[in-house]
Amino acid sequence: MIELTNVTKKFGNKIAVNNFSLHIEKGSLTMFIGPSGCGKTTTLRMINRLTPFDKGNIIVNDTPINDVNPVELRRNIGYVIQEIGLFPHLTVFENVAIVPRLLKWEQKKIERRIEEILELVTLNQSFAQKYPLQLSGGEKQRVGLARALAAEPEILLMDEPFGAIDPINRLKLQDSFLEIQEEIKKTIVFVTHDINEAIKLGDKIAIINEGNLIQYDNVSKILSDPANEFVENLLGQDRNIKALSLKKAKDYVLKDGFITVLDTESRESVEKKMKEKNIKIAFALDENNHLKSRFVLEKATETKKQKFIYNPAPWIIERQNNINEALSKMLEAGEKQLPVVNRKKEFVGIIKLSNIFEEVNKKTNIS
Repeated sequence: MIELTNVTKKFGNKIAVNNFSLHIEKGSLTMFIGPSGCGKTTTLRMINRLTPFDKGNIIVNDTPINDVNPVELRRNIGYVIQEIGLFPHLTVFENVAIVPRLLKWEQKKIERRIEEILELVTLNQSFAQKYPLQLSGGEKQRVGLARALAAEPEILLMDEPFGAIDPINRLKLQDSFLEIQEEIKKTIVFVTHDINEAIKLGDKIAIINEGNLIQYDNVSKILSDPANEFVENLLGQDRNIKALSLKKAKDYVLKDGFITVLDTESRESVEKKMKEKNIKIAFALDENNHLKSRFVLEKATETKKQKFIYNPAPWIIERQNNINEALSKMLEAGEKQLPVVNRKKEFVGIIKLSNIFEEVNKKTNIS
């Protein structure tokens, strides 16, 4: 999908990117990471000709980018930046519609696409008529992503898109982004300065220093076999623990050991079903499969009667949470198993602490 061959870029006498060669596969998510000023953003900007290169060649979809009109090239490549760049005087709808209108789409097609894309980034239709000043930082970033995806580009360039978001919402955005990529399977190049983000999101990581490509490989290979001391230091001393980020909660979802009921069902009815089926946990779902509450039937002991407990706000695990995050939530909640939901908050199953411990034991054997 994207091929960089011996690409060099200078600013005056300074070499920003040095003889850089990289092949990015279609549908993959490639992370660029390295110190500030290493050339990662410059390399990203050269792919859509926002920054011209001095030597070498860049090919997108089998065509050298210098053979393509730069405006046409950019209209077919989504671009998301940290500052987002929403037009404050335009509504969310108008911001997202910019590129489709430049491409002269019919109004009905634009309306259908924006309805679809806002749902994809988990913003409902009430957001369409809001202005950027009415949005939180995370909501603005979702609109920025929606705008980049609106014209259905095959390629998406992202320059530290979550860098200005607070840590809690950043994790939520990362999880949502992984869910979205599962559906859309775009070819994505993503610049970050956060090694944990690179490991969590990337199919492959390109590690860059002083304009040079130091190592480019899939995430597990880089974690298990760093190319040199620079890469080792970038990964940190806890790289064995970081390897747990490669496994997600979705890999351990179980579909048994519980029952589901409608949230309109009476507690008495739920309790009766649980006793009849000898099941200790039930999850109440609405008609759209959204998790609403949890019921627990505790064991009776010699000193205590059996308790039937209603929990209106159970802890949840997101499908894209990695094993580190899932373990942290379970320990904080004091639970041995928790429900798992997708980005739409639809219930998909449960994850057990015992499965996580099994994975932790495996990863501690990494040398």
